[in-house]
Amino acid sequence: MGTPGREAAAVARPRRPASRARLEEDVLCVPRATIFPDGAWHGLVTRGLERILRTVRASSEYRPRGYVEDDPALQQIIPYCVVHHPHDDTYLITRRLRRSSEKRLHHLYSLGIGGHVNPADGEAGDPVIGGLQREWAEEIRCASPATARLVAALNDDSSPVSKVHLGLVFLVEPTLGFVDVRETDKLEGEVLPISAMRDRYLSMESWSQLVFDDLVDGALARAERSPLVVELNAAT
Repeated sequence: MGTPGREAAAVARPRRPASRARLEEDVLCVPRATIFPDGAWHGLVTRGLERILRTVRASSEYRPRGYVEDDPALQQIIPYCVVHHPHDDTYLITRRLRRSSEKRLHHLYSLGIGGHVNPADGEAGDPVIGGLQREWAEEIRCASPATARLVAALNDDSSPVSKVHLGLVFLVEPTLGFVDVRETDKLEGEVLPISAMRDRYLSMESWSQLVFDDLVDGALARAERSPLVVELNAAT
C-alpha cells in the first residue's frame, strides 16, 4: 500500500474523484487538534510518544478514506516500518517500478513499508499493532521473526496529501538474515548501509528523507527505549 510521503513527493496535480475502493475503505483517523494540542510540528518527534499512542487509542475512529483524504481536520494513522539488519548494519530501501499502479511515483526511493489501518486490524486488540502486522505480512518476505520498536512520530505539512497523515515510525530488525519485498514486479528492493543511501537522498520520497535524517541522528540508540515493542512472525 502506498505511503503519503511518496504521494507528496510527486508534482502537485488536480485531484481526481476518489475511486470506489477508496470511498469504501475505512481507515483509522484521529482529530488533528487532539494530536497537536499545542500546534503541529513538522518532521519527526521522538519524545512524547506515549501520549501520542494514548491519544490514538482513546480518540481514533474509522472514516471512509475517499472522504478524509481532503479533510485537514483529521490525521490518518500510518504504521511505517524501517527495516534494519543488525548483523551488518544495513537497511532495506525500495523503489517503485513501472508496473506499479502509482504512475506518478515511479523510481522514487522509500525507506519505509506501511499503509493505512483498517477496522479488521483492531479485531484482536490494538489496531496500530494489527495494522503493522498485516502490512508486514503483505509487503515483506522475511524468513525469521522480527522485532518492531516505535522510535518516532512523523508529521509532514509540506503538501495537502502528507498533511492529513501521521506516521508512526517503527524500526524493525529481523532475528536472522535479510528482508526483501514481496511484490517484486512492482517494487525493487536493495540492502544498503547509510553511507550508500546518501547518494539516493534527493530521489527519496519526502517521508524517507525525514526518516533518513533521523537515522543519522541516532534512531538506533533510541530504539531500546521504545514505548511500544511488537513481535512480528516470519513472513514467507
